[in-house]
Amino acid sequence: QVQLVESGGGLVQAGGSLRLSCAASGSDFRINDFGWYRQAPGKQRELVAIVSSGGSTNYADSVKGRFTISRDSAKNMVYLQMNSLKPEDTAVYYCNADTIRYEAYRSVYWGQGTQVTVSS
Repeated sequence: QVQLVESGGGLVQAGGSLRLSCAASGSDFRINDFGWYRQAPGKQRELVAIVSSGGSTNYADSVKGRFTISRDSAKNMVYLQMNSLKPEDTAVYYCNADTIRYEAYRSVYWGQGTQVTVSS
């Protein structure tokens, strides 16, 4: 098993910033794609940003230019710097890791989620 633990959510005013962190732990695994998803009330979970093992990034159009994803592969951590936050960014943010375990088995893991609330 691989465990993902998020931190850094909270309440912020519109225009403010937050930084989310996610730490992965376990044994005999490596992470290919490492990313963030979010789910707002009454909506489907959606991709926010993802970073590959090679450092390539992809962002949802709604967050381009405002959010930055980064990873520290040595520490098995991924970060999401969120600037110029808007009320529509309010959601539960989930860390996601696409892993290879024992160099053979692909598994996808999710964190428990962290709430981000942006007030207007």
